[in-house]
Amino acid sequence: MDYIRRMRDLREDADLTQAQVAAKLGTSQTMYARYERGANELPIHHLIKLCELYHVSSDYFLGLRDTP
Repeated sequence: MDYIRRMRDLREDADLTQAQVAAKLGTSQTMYARYERGANELPIHHLIKLCELYHVSSDYFLGLRDTP
């Protein structure tokens, strides 16, 4: 599983909208949607915030491990 799919799955499992996650990252919903589609690379500072938000390791988020 690639990180793009895992990013969407984590958001949906947390019952959050793209707009809610974007607000937590300090970006627009449009930009966050581009991250989820893979149209833009996810900046490292957003990766860190997303890992903190979902309480998972970066290895899990990036698909390098199957355990959060």
